Amino acid sequence: MTNPLLDPPPIAPFRLERLERAVASLLKTRLDIVLPQAEAVLPLEAAARGLGRKGIAALNLDTSPYGATIGRWLRQTGATVIGLEAAPHEPVAPEAVEKALQANPEISMVSFVHVEAASAVRNDARAITALARDHGALVLIDVVASTGAHEVCLDDWGVDVAVIGPQKALAGPAGISIAAVSARAWEAMSDNPGAPRGSALSLLDWKQNWLDSDKSVIPGTPSPLEILALEAAVERVVAEGLESVQRRHRASAAASRSGARALGLTPYASDADAAVVATTLAAPPGTDARSLVLRARGDRQVALSPGFGKLAGTVVRVDHTGQRARLAVVLDALEALGAALASSSELNGSIPAALAAAEQAWSAEEARPPV
Repeated sequence: MTNPLLDPPPIAPFRLERLERAVASLLKTRLDIVLPQAEAVLPLEAAARGLGRKGIAALNLDTSPYGATIGRWLRQTGATVIGLEAAPHEPVAPEAVEKALQANPEISMVSFVHVEAASAVRNDARAITALARDHGALVLIDVVASTGAHEVCLDDWGVDVAVIGPQKALAGPAGISIAAVSARAWEAMSDNPGAPRGSALSLLDWKQNWLDSDKSVIPGTPSPLEILALEAAVERVVAEGLESVQRRHRASAAASRSGARALGLTPYASDADAAVVATTLAAPPGTDARSLVLRARGDRQVALSPGFGKLAGTVVRVDHTGQRARLAVVLDALEALGAALASSSELNGSIPAALAAAEQAWSAEEARPPV
């Protein structure tokens, strides 16, 4: 018996190096690219533990849940963490970041999540990184959910470590991830006696055993299927064009939000602060979002899920990430959600009006000139 998923050919080192160059080109960055063969949470923790240390102060944006997790990792290294919490429905305001930096001149690192997938709220990465750069602080940013959907300008922003999850807007595999690292970050990790070494959590091991080597041997045991899948995902994005991929996500978000309002639902985040990878909607008062999603799904495969973490039971998520950033996906989700609301007499709008509003919003976004 043969199966295309079994017995894949070995990955030659030159192929991994070529993939690194392709990723760097896609991201338009000169930062070093590392491809840890693990889900993106691993290099994110590796970066926090590599940069965090006793005696430094870090400003961490405690958006939920991933931003708070970065802060926890930094505290475990002995770093003094100054947390900024976002108000419900909102990102952390750049003005609050500026105030915290001014009040704490000892801050040498700023860490935050660009787009929180749980709430679909977007932090203003350009403004926040500019403030951190002016302060002289290192910048660690989670762009797992935003890369491929939002503008991400690592070099222009002055980012020191960025972590990307290809399984989101790039529609690639989940078992390999991308870390982009600056020379300043490498130096900070090398000077940190507590930075992980000889560990899966060591970015420095990748630098020593791969980036600084002759690249004749891939460290560890390569994961051929994940490497091949990332290669294919990058090729697909390049073939479509990154701007086209981003436009699909913007159009999907516009359609989803307009259609949801026509169903009588309220988006969780404002239009100005919303991410385009998903749309979070407040469940009607007294309605559990989980039961609403179950009714909407029925035996259908629709891109709806309940919130998770602190938002469990209170919001419904329309998932339009990656290849799901399509008008048909949004229309199916809106129709199913409307039917579920109607079945329990909670529909305060019209399904036909919602579908028409979604199509109109999609067309309007498609007609806009490139950003």
